[in-house]
Amino acid sequence: MSDKLQNRTIEDFGDQWSRYQDNSGFYASDELFADMLEPLLSPESLQDKKVADIGSGSGRIVQMILATGAEKVYALEPSIDAFKTLKRNTASVQKRIEYLNVPGNKLPQNLDLDYVLSIGVIHHIPQPEETIRACLGALKPGGQCLIWLYGKEGNEIYLKFIEPLRKLTVKLPHVVLSAISHVMNVLLGAYIFLCRWMPLPMRDYMREVIAKMSWAKRYLVIYDQLNPAYAKYYTQQEAYGLLADIGFEDVKTHHRHGYSWTVMGTRPRNI
Repeated sequence: MSDKLQNRTIEDFGDQWSRYQDNSGFYASDELFADMLEPLLSPESLQDKKVADIGSGSGRIVQMILATGAEKVYALEPSIDAFKTLKRNTASVQKRIEYLNVPGNKLPQNLDLDYVLSIGVIHHIPQPEETIRACLGALKPGGQCLIWLYGKEGNEIYLKFIEPLRKLTVKLPHVVLSAISHVMNVLLGAYIFLCRWMPLPMRDYMREVIAKMSWAKRYLVIYDQLNPAYAKYYTQQEAYGLLADIGFEDVKTHHRHGYSWTVMGTRPRNI
């Protein structure tokens, strides 16, 4: 069942990234990239380094990594349709990219990578352990893996609304899902306005991240929440265990804007 669910999710994202190919504005900015990584990792740390990006989609994170001055990026994307978008969007910097049309658990081993990043992907993998194990094996001793995940803590009210809605939206055709996303974008605009004056849930995230995005990118964030067949919201303990249970050491977690988890671990030097 998990393989079928995983394949559906890959197809969903393939369709999504073939429809929505633009990476621009705050949505693809250095400022947002720093917000995703810090305080566990600074973007400057990637300069002159070899980095893998698990689940590259439209190439947004790949472009962000390369903008730091990274030497090379291994870009993994399992969907054939999204892979085409990835290559198209990164054509100008393709000499610094190794493109791999494979899922994360097929990341080649012994690459002596400095870093492996996976931003917003692991929570869409029903059984992520093989992917995390592949990340460990691809890193050099002392190399580090950073993942960003949907969080359960801080999202309790939101999940009471979104989880029942997702049971419907994952079955809807694009045209209907798009219409729902546009309606919710109007409501999101109102919520952002209220967050300026009231201590509402996810207030920091709304003011510091979502409010800086264009209307089109806010719509895409909503669509991205409602579209994929599988999505998991992790507790801090579960997020920590993803890396620690596979063998990463010095695992650290950060509760980003009080609603999601950034997790980073180091490959031991003795394996």
